[in-house]
Amino acid sequence: MLPAFLREFHGHYPQVQIELREATSDVQLEELLQGQVDAGLLILPLPDKAQAELDFLSVLSEPLILAAPEDLPALQGKSSIALADLAEMPLIIFPRRLAPVFHDAILAYFRAQGLTPRIGQEAIQMQTIIGLVSAGMGIALVPQSVSNLKRPGVAYRPLAAATPWIETGIAWRRDNTSPVLHAFLDSLRKNR
Repeated sequence: MLPAFLREFHGHYPQVQIELREATSDVQLEELLQGQVDAGLLILPLPDKAQAELDFLSVLSEPLILAAPEDLPALQGKSSIALADLAEMPLIIFPRRLAPVFHDAILAYFRAQGLTPRIGQEAIQMQTIIGLVSAGMGIALVPQSVSNLKRPGVAYRPLAAATPWIETGIAWRRDNTSPVLHAFLDSLRKNR
């Protein structure tokens, strides 16, 4: 949803220049708390330490799905997959210190299925995680929107058992009075 929203916002406010930077959740939170950036796109909920100074607006809620090497026999002919069918595969996951909510949701899902994952790789970008899946290095549980990242050798499947939903939102300092930020947030609220 972000590309379409940014295009529309720029159409209404062509004089505003938005500078986007890629950063992990931990870096964004630190920069928000120090007042170095106006807003950040984060997986919610915010950590307790940040809730006292930051506000947030949910912009997307989506389930986790499986990203797996497409040639796995367990995937063939199946529209959804039981995680137990892939229990021997290494898991590719975000490091906990960088995205604790996301990391913990994935491990909790494994535990709920009676499984203990074997973490094979950690990566800090979704593109890297999908690239590692493409290389046959393991499987990953990713937000459904990641399936838009088409990569040769990767199959996306819903999981047979209900998965957690991941909520992504925009966060900003509660004391930020920037009219540009508030116009941006108002536009975002209208387009959710």
